[in-house]
Amino acid sequence: MTIHREGYKILSVSAIIMIALNAIIYYTTGSLLTSVVVFCVVWYLLFLQFFRYPKRDLTIGSNLVVAPADGKVVVIEEVYEGEYFKDKRLQVSIFMSPINVHANWYPIAGLIKYVAYHKGKYLVAWHPKASTENERSTIVIQKDDGREILLRQIAGALAKRIVYYPHQNDKVRQCGELGFIKFGSRVDLYFPLGTKITAQIGQKTKGGVTVIAEM
Repeated sequence: MTIHREGYKILSVSAIIMIALNAIIYYTTGSLLTSVVVFCVVWYLLFLQFFRYPKRDLTIGSNLVVAPADGKVVVIEEVYEGEYFKDKRLQVSIFMSPINVHANWYPIAGLIKYVAYHKGKYLVAWHPKASTENERSTIVIQKDDGREILLRQIAGALAKRIVYYPHQNDKVRQCGELGFIKFGSRVDLYFPLGTKITAQIGQKTKGGVTVIAEM
C-alpha cells in the first residue's frame, strides 16, 4: 500500500497546519489539548486512507473491459449519449463512496480519441442528472479494432476536483493510471449496444481487477 501522488500536497499541508495548531496551543496554554490532538490524528488518518493506492494483481485481456474504479455498480441501462456518440449506448455506472480508493484505471488499452472537461454542479453522485450537469471529464478510448468506449469521471456532492492524465492521441495500456477523483464521486462507462455486460447491479468493484464487460 502506498499513497497516491495526488495526496502528497494536501497531506503535507494538512500535517503542517495540524502541527502548527498544536504548537500554538502548547505555547499559549503550556500544555496540549487531548481533544485537539485526537481530532488531528483521526482527521489525518482519514486523509491517509482516502489517498491510499493499493498494489493489485491487475486483470489484463484484450477482450475484457476492467472496472476503472472501486465502488458499487448502481446503473446498467440503455441511454442516449449526446456528447460524443450522439446515439444510444449501454451505460454502466460505478458509485464511489468516500471510503473507496479514488484512483482511476484505464478499462481497456487503445488510442485516446477524445478528451473534454466540463465545469458543473455538485449534485449527489447518484442523481440522474449528475452525468450531464455535474463537474465531469469525458474520455473516449478506441480499441485496435475500431470500437470505442466512453468513460466519464463525475464529481459528487463532496468531490471538488477531478484529475485526469490522458491527452488526445495518447496510446494507453489497460489498467494504467487514468486519474483520480477527490472525495466521493462516480464513473460512467458507455458501450456499443449489444456489448456483453458481465457486471450486475449492486456488485462491488475493484479498479483494475473486476471485469465489467466483454467486447
